Amino acid sequence: MAMGRYRFARALLFFFWYLTCLQPITTLCYSSSAVPFVSRKSTYVVQMAKSDMPKTFSHHLEWYHSLIKSSILLAKPESLSYDRIDQLESSRRMIYSYDTTFHGFAAHLTKEEARRLETCHGVVTVHPERVYQLHTTRSPAFLGLEPLDSRIWSAALTNHDVVVGVLDTGIWPESPSFSDRGMTAVPTRWKGLCESSGHVSSSSSFNSTNCNKKIVGARTFYRGYEAATGIKEEYRSPRDRDGHGTHTAATVAGSPVRDANLLGYARGTARGMAPNARIAVYKVCWAGGCFNSDILAAVDQAVADGVDVLSISLGGGVASYFRDSISIAAFGAMEMGVFVSCSAGNGGPEPVSLTNVSPWITTVGASTMDRDFPASIKLGNGDSLSGVSLYRGRRNLSSERQYPLVYLGGNYSSGGGADPKSLCLEGTLDPHVVAGKIVVCDRGISPRVQKGQVVKDAGGVGMVLTNTAANGEELVADCHFIPAVAVGESKGNAIKRYIRATRNPTVTLSFAGTKLGIRPSPVVAAFSSRGPNFLTLEVLKPDVVAPGVNILAAWTGAAGPTNLPSDARRVGFNVLSGTSMSCPHVSGVAALLKATHPEWSPAAIKSALMTTAYVHDNTHGPLKDAATGEASTPYDHGAGHINPARALDPGLIYDIGAEDYFSFLCSMNLTPAQLQVFSKSSNMSCRNAYRSTPGDLNYPAISAVLQQPDHRQHHSSASSVTVIRRTVTNVGPAAGSTSYHVKVTPFKGVSVMVEPAVLRFTNKNQKLTYKVTFSAKSRQSAPEFGDLVWKDGVHAVRSPIVVTWLSPM
Repeated sequence: MAMGRYRFARALLFFFWYLTCLQPITTLCYSSSAVPFVSRKSTYVVQMAKSDMPKTFSHHLEWYHSLIKSSILLAKPESLSYDRIDQLESSRRMIYSYDTTFHGFAAHLTKEEARRLETCHGVVTVHPERVYQLHTTRSPAFLGLEPLDSRIWSAALTNHDVVVGVLDTGIWPESPSFSDRGMTAVPTRWKGLCESSGHVSSSSSFNSTNCNKKIVGARTFYRGYEAATGIKEEYRSPRDRDGHGTHTAATVAGSPVRDANLLGYARGTARGMAPNARIAVYKVCWAGGCFNSDILAAVDQAVADGVDVLSISLGGGVASYFRDSISIAAFGAMEMGVFVSCSAGNGGPEPVSLTNVSPWITTVGASTMDRDFPASIKLGNGDSLSGVSLYRGRRNLSSERQYPLVYLGGNYSSGGGADPKSLCLEGTLDPHVVAGKIVVCDRGISPRVQKGQVVKDAGGVGMVLTNTAANGEELVADCHFIPAVAVGESKGNAIKRYIRATRNPTVTLSFAGTKLGIRPSPVVAAFSSRGPNFLTLEVLKPDVVAPGVNILAAWTGAAGPTNLPSDARRVGFNVLSGTSMSCPHVSGVAALLKATHPEWSPAAIKSALMTTAYVHDNTHGPLKDAATGEASTPYDHGAGHINPARALDPGLIYDIGAEDYFSFLCSMNLTPAQLQVFSKSSNMSCRNAYRSTPGDLNYPAISAVLQQPDHRQHHSSASSVTVIRRTVTNVGPAAGSTSYHVKVTPFKGVSVMVEPAVLRFTNKNQKLTYKVTFSAKSRQSAPEFGDLVWKDGVHAVRSPIVVTWLSPM
């Protein structure tokens, strides 16, 4: 009787599965062949074609739940009773549903259940959970945003209605950087809210009173993280116990705070790029990382709430556009008019190390400012070497005394790997050897500040932190536990030579506070990730660079400045470095541009930032690369360093709409299923696409890819010509006519012709198109770099040019 009831129930399930998927069971949704029962579950993100919902369902959530339940039931082995199966609830498996920038859901499934879902009608893609990582004040003045009567701040000063959504680790609302003093009422269009943390301890609580007219929204997204890790001990509230999110939010739109400093360093008035903008916080990052199901849910909610700008200082390994959750979510946000900026990553100086490379995302690299925190090292032989430090503690070294200096081990062990002792890894230092001494530690493997803790625990009195070849001469200051100075690779090698050549080496460390006017600056940070964009060579990335080294901004009250568990110090502000810090600079400037030009699209804002960026430093020389000391290239700095005041009035813009981006995807020969990831609108299809190559996307940068002639064939010269078209929109003064004349850098390997050479505009918002023809002269062994500039006597609208040669297939 029981077996008969089971067979009848299974038959009903087959019929239900058929109705759900509207496809033959045996071919698409169910296989009668035996499969092993795998009980281990993971989170999967399922994208749906919402328009394919069967008419038997009244709501898309009903459809999604039915799919989940059916996949669970049909994947169970026959040894389980139907009564037990019947008690399973799809609701406990569904983690999120998405409906604004992305249609679909995230669910906890076995591999077999995921496979069954993937075969169903209406299911576009099924991807396993991915984990992203965080890309972990002087900057307003350095960017020309001070004094307060700066034109860009003045123009946007009365507009308080731009909302920037920050996806990060949360916020510390008590920081004075989030004061709403003088701000007007929250705009009625805003739909966001501030979540209460509920049954958590007071140290992590968060409720609606923590929000104000500055912090207008605060939400948490932890279901994907908890489902993947099983960890449920972190703050289930928007409160930030890490500090990263507080720092980035304050960089975007922090209110002015006088006498801000870190233990006396970088003292001054701290303010965000857009101090009158509002902040909405979406906590998506936890101790175990940032999970894509949570990120998708946060972007979906942020756009529904009504944000104008999204600042996302995180990333993971590069995946195809249609497999990258940030790329997919950002596309949906862009369709809704939301500007999205993301950090480029901290994988430099290695080439092809970028993340977040989709053309509808503004990808931000990192650069230095003209502020530093100098410290000096005086060796026992009288040599003095310069470095940097943010040390300010109780352990003070006498400048009149020389201390024993030790370096344990060489750069490499006999096995060819890094020597743990030279890296000062935990447990590697012998207290009998290092007690009372200053220890030389190489950068790498463990956090810089943790090395100082290891030295302190072993009885050392100080540390010299030396760069290796991976970091070159770039210096990043840290708030160490013990007296410590960081030096570049060459000076580190000099110190090691001195130690090897001296029987009793000694050293003295001293600290000089804060210094402004550093030259040259800006410099592209060595850690800033580099191009080219291997997904699409025709799209230059990064887009721009912005300050990302030694940035002072607000900090959490739940962690010390080093973020180590042993650090009991508490500070109101902290100094951090990374493209995580450069991204919110661009997000804030984008908010200013949005306040001043509310009619501008996300692409127009990006264009203004790129075409007005500069490529020289404060010595009037070309921007340099901290990793090499040589001139940087567009693969390092993109279009250049942002210039907010000039971006306010760019003259011309390169505008791009959602259909243009979709045409770009069509030109990349994606399959219909892959394209469907981005085509929520029924009118988006490749039938409407007219572009033949990815290079014809109306991007503010030009990357020409030429085929190397195949000398094995007699008629191969045609492949050595590339034609690129661009359309510009006049956003200059409305009155009178304006003429722009073109100037192009000469190249060794190609001749470049621009037609027409003069663009004559008679109206504001008028669009004109020009054509650039690249004709090969002689193949070059490396890419060539230059620029194309349109000038009208007031504006200089600059686009970087990259010419790349590909070998014949």
